[in-house]
Amino acid sequence: MTAEMMAPAWMHEQITAEEYQSWSAEQCAGIEIVDGMVVVSPSASKRHNRLARILANALDAASGPEWNADTDFDVRLQDVPLTNRRPDVVVYRADTIDITPTRPEHVLLVAEVVSPGSETTDRIVKVDQYAKAGIGFYWRIEQAATGVPLVYTYVLDPATKTYRDGDVFMGILKVAAPFPVEIDLGQI
Repeated sequence: MTAEMMAPAWMHEQITAEEYQSWSAEQCAGIEIVDGMVVVSPSASKRHNRLARILANALDAASGPEWNADTDFDVRLQDVPLTNRRPDVVVYRADTIDITPTRPEHVLLVAEVVSPGSETTDRIVKVDQYAKAGIGFYWRIEQAATGVPLVYTYVLDPATKTYRDGDVFMGILKVAAPFPVEIDLGQI
C-alpha cells in the first residue's frame, strides 16, 4: 500500500486560499498551512493553553480600546503559496475583528509558546516568517524546567524585515512597548 493510498489528498497536495476558505472551522482546527501544504499540530498541553490564555487576557486588558488580544485563529501571511499561521496569542487591531482573514497589517504582536515538537518552528521558522510579514513584535515563551516561563521579546527592524533581540523576562514580564503591560509569570 502506498502513502497516497493511506493519506488523504490534502496531506500531499498544495491547497489554495480559495480551497482553504471552503473548509469548515473543524477542518481548520489544529493545522497551519505553509507554502500551500497542511501542517498538522499536535494538541497542546493544558499548561501550554493556560499560559497562552493568561498572556492573551493580560495583553487584552492592557492594550486599550484600539487593540484586541486573543488565541486560536489564523493569520494569513501570504496568499500564494498559501501560508496561514495560528499563533498562540495575537494582538490585532480592534476595528478588524470581523475581517477574515486576519492579515499581518492587522497584527501588532504575536506570541508563541514553545512546546515539545515546536522548538525549531517557534525559535527559527516563525520568527523569520512573522518578521518578513512585517509584524512589529514577536514574543517567544519557553516553559523552563524551574516551572516559571521565560519570555524572549523581539522588535521588528522595518528596514531589514528582521527582528532585533529585546529583553528576556522571568518571573515578572514588564514592558513599555508595544504598550505598557505587567504580567506575573509565576501564576502559571
